[in-house]
Amino acid sequence: MKRLIIVESPSKARTIKSFLERDDQVVASKGHIRDLPKRTMGITIKDGRFEPQYEISKDHAKQVDEIKSLAKKAEKIYIATDEDREGEAIGWHIAALIGGDAAKFPRIVFHEITRSAIKNALANPRAIDLKMVNAQQARRLLDRLVGYNLSPLLAQKIQRGLSAGRVQSAALKIIVDREREIRAFKQEEYWVITGVFDKKIEAELISFNGEEIEKMSVTNAKQAEKIKETLLKAAYKIGKIEKKERKVAPFPPFMTSSLQQAASSKLGFAPKRTMGIAQKLYEGVPTDKGESGVITYMRTDSLNVAPEAIKAAREAIGATYGDTYLSANERRYKTKSKGAQEAHEAIRPTNIAFTPAIAAKYLGRDELKLYALIYNRFLATQMSEAVFENVSAIFESDKGVFRATGRKLLFDGFYKVSNEDEDKDKLLPELKSGAAANLSDIKTEQKFTEPPAKFSEAGLIKELEKLGIGRPSTYAPTLSILEERDYIHIEKKRIEPQEIAFNVIAMLEKHFPEIVDSGFTAKVEEELDQIEESGRDWQEILAEFYEPFIAKVKAGKSAIESQKVAEEIDENCPKCGLPLVKRKGRFGEFISCSGYPKCKYSRNILSESESAAVSTVEQKCEKCGSPMAVKRGRNGLFLACTSYPKCKNAKPLPREGEKHEKIETPCPKCGGEIRKRTSKRGDFYGCSNYPKCDFIAKFAPTSRKCDRCGYPMALRTLRGEEIYECVNSECKNKEKA
Repeated sequence: MKRLIIVESPSKARTIKSFLERDDQVVASKGHIRDLPKRTMGITIKDGRFEPQYEISKDHAKQVDEIKSLAKKAEKIYIATDEDREGEAIGWHIAALIGGDAAKFPRIVFHEITRSAIKNALANPRAIDLKMVNAQQARRLLDRLVGYNLSPLLAQKIQRGLSAGRVQSAALKIIVDREREIRAFKQEEYWVITGVFDKKIEAELISFNGEEIEKMSVTNAKQAEKIKETLLKAAYKIGKIEKKERKVAPFPPFMTSSLQQAASSKLGFAPKRTMGIAQKLYEGVPTDKGESGVITYMRTDSLNVAPEAIKAAREAIGATYGDTYLSANERRYKTKSKGAQEAHEAIRPTNIAFTPAIAAKYLGRDELKLYALIYNRFLATQMSEAVFENVSAIFESDKGVFRATGRKLLFDGFYKVSNEDEDKDKLLPELKSGAAANLSDIKTEQKFTEPPAKFSEAGLIKELEKLGIGRPSTYAPTLSILEERDYIHIEKKRIEPQEIAFNVIAMLEKHFPEIVDSGFTAKVEEELDQIEESGRDWQEILAEFYEPFIAKVKAGKSAIESQKVAEEIDENCPKCGLPLVKRKGRFGEFISCSGYPKCKYSRNILSESESAAVSTVEQKCEKCGSPMAVKRGRNGLFLACTSYPKCKNAKPLPREGEKHEKIETPCPKCGGEIRKRTSKRGDFYGCSNYPKCDFIAKFAPTSRKCDRCGYPMALRTLRGEEIYECVNSECKNKEKA
């Protein structure tokens, strides 16, 4: 073997392999092959030094053996992990496992996975950057120290299953603070008065009897009606008319945060989904030129763009739209975020000739949507500004003054490819200053002041970025952790903090204010940057944080008052005879033994509707015959076998008002029973033999068979018409019912 190149993901390995010679080999580590242990803190603290106890996870053991075996046969080994701190640390761990000395292995980095980029990277290797590695080690150990010391304290003082973290807790406080503002908000009434001139021109009242309307505070219907009566009696003329030309410049190319925000607002993608799709586009997808990465690295906080990419974009704009759509000069953007990695690039297409129109033949639906968003945003950066004519007209009398505004798009410029503003035109008719104006009507509209809006995922990411909390790679995981821990629920794109979040933040604010202080968290990010940029001692930063922090944790174990409330009920435990108590858990109230943890008896508290739902379901496990118990998860109640973990049978309970649905059609893959299930994305139908059988269907299978593939057909309604649709996602056969 001539060369061995070690990357992180198999898809990335496949793409790079297609660019190399036959006797070159590319292997994937499949992420972190060595990390801190999962079930212990894994940090030895002695004499002010912090020594991580890294270990190879069981699920990576085979991968490590394969890498070691290939390394022995290779003439030269290249480390080609991602170009951020985490990628640098993964590369360092790989080097340590296959040879010990990281300096022996050339390190190659690239912003895009294309033939030319890989060729250039191989021609210009560097050493593994130990300052970047140490910055990542400091982050990893710091987050572990916080999590492994604070989480047990939360479990002890509030309830089991809670967690705290340096970034996640600061983010949760931002969400909780916004909800506190909303709850404390006091609504105030106000009225908007609009004049209608010549039956078509609407103009807002800006002054009444010489006083600005904003200072008058029109707060009730009686006041608004009195103003209306006075204004209707007055005679009006057209006053000053102003016409101004306004130019609108395109937005910068995407970086991680702005991509997640745009994908959320325009495509409805959650940040985690966005980053998953972007990862595929970066690592390699089918194109008209073969397998290739079609966007640059997607975890970046830089707005830099390679000169050759700008040149290619400008040539494409001139050829496709003409020189009038080309900006007069090359447009470059400067990153405003703190600590941005300016050596990186913004997110852009790797090949400007691979247009969304061509990509439509090769990419999946979601991949195409995100790629088109990235492509058009980048192309727009080198296009002309959009030009508007803004018009303002005054309608005046001795009693009141109204103002009407309008605008007209004179030149669409970058809007040709990037439709950032959907309401481009609001036209006013031709008006002449000094001419009489006929007041046709006056509209009075009651309104109320509104509280601050709840955060959307995009809005929270924008706030985290503004405050310097976290980095591009942490935004999506932070949101996922908060949701998984049931601190928040996301409904209709709005983040709803749960009551347990208020309890946790209140305790942290009182006893660990630095953990939830956005300023402190941002300061830590700056210190991590100092490790990377100037080689500051990472052990020193850990020591400065740890000593006062651990003193508070030790004091808190006795000083912090427990919020756990265990209310005794008039019933004894059927297992040990001790009194039963009512407790609060992650999924609501439940009953358990007062002798916990020696006795682990527990059961859920069911509402009348939930009890009714339980009564409709068979209570014996059909797999082993053991009793079934009602459990509560984040998606509601479900039945689980009491022989768990020997028997892992579980099935959903019907929701209120819903009959238990039995599917007669067997699973087409294994013959097992098909059951209706519920997930965050809604209901679906899956095989009871999961995970051995992975059959799922969006709609209930029927006895009718598909004449193409033999799978069952589902009966559904499409555009008001009943149709049969094959449940085999690869078949897509549809027939009229």
